[in-house]
Amino acid sequence: MTDRSRLVRYETRRGVATLTFDSPHNRNALSTPLMDEALAGLERALSDPTVRAVVLTHTGSVFCSGIDLAETEAARAAGQVPAVRLGDLLVALWESPKPVVARIAGAARGGGLGVIAACDIAVCTEQATFAFSEVRLGVIPAVISATVLRRLAPRAAAELYLTGDVFDGATAARIGLVTCAVPDSELETTLTRLTDSLLRGAPEALAGAKQLLQRPLSASVQDDVAALTALSARYFLSEEGREGIAAFREKRLPRWVPTDP
Repeated sequence: MTDRSRLVRYETRRGVATLTFDSPHNRNALSTPLMDEALAGLERALSDPTVRAVVLTHTGSVFCSGIDLAETEAARAAGQVPAVRLGDLLVALWESPKPVVARIAGAARGGGLGVIAACDIAVCTEQATFAFSEVRLGVIPAVISATVLRRLAPRAAAELYLTGDVFDGATAARIGLVTCAVPDSELETTLTRLTDSLLRGAPEALAGAKQLLQRPLSASVQDDVAALTALSARYFLSEEGREGIAAFREKRLPRWVPTDP
């Protein structure tokens, strides 16, 4: 099922909702209308019980060129910038209870890197290029740091924030911005492998695993072990936990795994 909107396309297939940035005239810049449509598409995916994972991708040769500078220039006279809406999008992606996978087959700049970092998994082509170009425009990568600095190695972040230099897919994978960089010919098979793996996870367990990944550790290992032991017991005793263990013992797929082609 496909629904064409002005700037973001929405499609679902076999438990995966795909949101496609489709604004090639401005290199998929993060305009307020595009971000509004992306947020609406994500909410649609989250409210659909048949959707188990979300893919964020793009048309054209640019994944995202960052904040829409033309819109920013027009709004600056009123003392406004689109950064607030960008923050909303980053939070929504980061806090999504359903896994979000970024598919990057082109360039990404500025705010687009914040979007990539907000996704749980990101796969790009080896030829994809990235840059934190803000300092070369006289601004700083402030809003996107909320997600980017949770992913990047500190030394890499310092170099790339301060220089604004362009880097490739292999570097993006090495420093933690993306999960992996693959040849162009392997992008779709890698994406399919990742989404197929996600579909094998139980919905509530996937949401719980995301929360676990974002959970801050306490100063005491003993306190963490006590809290996490209680959490583990809750999932083992849950309906999903019972079904998953029964399916494993009976050598069958759990009920939550989609079987439709």
